[in-house]
Amino acid sequence: MSKVWLITGANSGFGRAFTEAAVAAGDVVVAAARRVSALDDLVAAHPDQVDPVALDVTDTAAVDRVVADVVERHGRVDVLVNNAGRTHVGSVEETADEELRSLFDVHLFGPAALTRAVLPHMRARRSGAIVQLSSVGGQGSMPGFGAYSATKFALEGLSEALAAEVRPLGIRVLIVEPGAFRTSLFGNGSLSGDTIADYADTVGATRSFVEAGDGGQAGDPAKAAAAVLTALNAEEPPLRLALGADSIDTIHAHLDLVRADLNAWDKVGRDTEFDA
Repeated sequence: MSKVWLITGANSGFGRAFTEAAVAAGDVVVAAARRVSALDDLVAAHPDQVDPVALDVTDTAAVDRVVADVVERHGRVDVLVNNAGRTHVGSVEETADEELRSLFDVHLFGPAALTRAVLPHMRARRSGAIVQLSSVGGQGSMPGFGAYSATKFALEGLSEALAAEVRPLGIRVLIVEPGAFRTSLFGNGSLSGDTIADYADTVGATRSFVEAGDGGQAGDPAKAAAAVLTALNAEEPPLRLALGADSIDTIHAHLDLVRADLNAWDKVGRDTEFDA
């Protein structure tokens, strides 16, 4: 039986790639986007499989209404893909509260609201899958990406707990950690305005990387979507799926650094208990 997907940010990048892959598999996609007109070509090509829905994931009041409407019209949501997102570059000191809160609204509070909305229906059926689009930046951060990574770290912490909570109920959670893929992420990101000269060598390098890298990323979104479908259909699906050699290598290096600190400071850390 075909599945019903609800994909946010379905108009471009990973969202569009996921939509196309699900349609090719014979499934139905409720394609959510702020501008549904960007989905006109997909709807025209697959009128019985692509159902466009206007949704800004930061409008949490609209989330329950949209999910209720999807369930009423399609009967269920088999796969939720929390994909909508954007990037931001700026040092921690340069990043204003409103910029940080805005990123959390998109990357954490929006996905959390959608997850809460679909879970009662998935629990009732004892089946379903929730795909959380994190990033290599959800495992390790770098200068200039502090705000972005903070939101992805938070999403991964939420999702890891969620996975343990819903696994006994027949619901799976997949955290996807892409590296640099040829999407609009770099081109549509935001920058902190008032730059501080002291961060020119650190954050400045990240700004240059983002500006120069747009359009030349090694990762293919279509192959990423195929990998996600493979993971979802696996008999033993992973909790985390790193995508791209850059993501895999970076996460390995980060884990090595964490392990090195744990080993070097093991005794100091353990000698903190009350004396017997």
